[in-house]
Amino acid sequence: MSHPTTVSAPPRRLLLLGAVLFCTSFLLYEFRGMFLMAAPACMAGRWHGCYDTENGVVLMTLVWLPVAGLVAWGLASVRRAGGGAAAWRMSIAEVGMVYGTAPWLWLTMMPGPGAGIVPGRLSLIPLADLVGMGWLGIGGNLLVLAALGFFGPIRFAALASVPRILALGVGCSALIETAQYVLQLDRVSSIDDVLVNATGTVLAGLASRRWWRR
Repeated sequence: MSHPTTVSAPPRRLLLLGAVLFCTSFLLYEFRGMFLMAAPACMAGRWHGCYDTENGVVLMTLVWLPVAGLVAWGLASVRRAGGGAAAWRMSIAEVGMVYGTAPWLWLTMMPGPGAGIVPGRLSLIPLADLVGMGWLGIGGNLLVLAALGFFGPIRFAALASVPRILALGVGCSALIETAQYVLQLDRVSSIDDVLVNATGTVLAGLASRRWWRR
């Protein structure tokens, strides 16, 4: 009696790599118009028109994504050579936290046209600014600390609980809003930004719960 041949499932690393490449390609196609505006300045290595614009920062984040993958691979290789446990998980978490958070921090600290002239502005009434954000603003604020919430508990067991992830999101977001106010970046430091940033941190943490470090 013949038995059906069992096809082994592809390694999870390959599935993850395929998902990353697919998402990157999808984003490049969907937002190609925005990226083409910043591409000439970025490809020429000019700061103005690339790293001081939202389109340029997002474009360069996608462009440098393969380099981040190579860094994660290098860290994992070093850990495996030294007999470290969970080498890939730890390495991807470390690179993911940094690479997934740094561009958003750069965007939030990008000065407005009146930076250094217009005094800092505060909005401390909860939900007052939420409607004015629009769906794009809300989505962006949800992503500011999402990588930290997703990868933080995977890397550090001390963060592996919802209250701690929430505290991390609130604390980091409050620091960002405080810096915007103190540095007079011509931005409004809003309590709603803190609430939405923290919500994104928790949601991302819940999405990675099965991989949390115990």
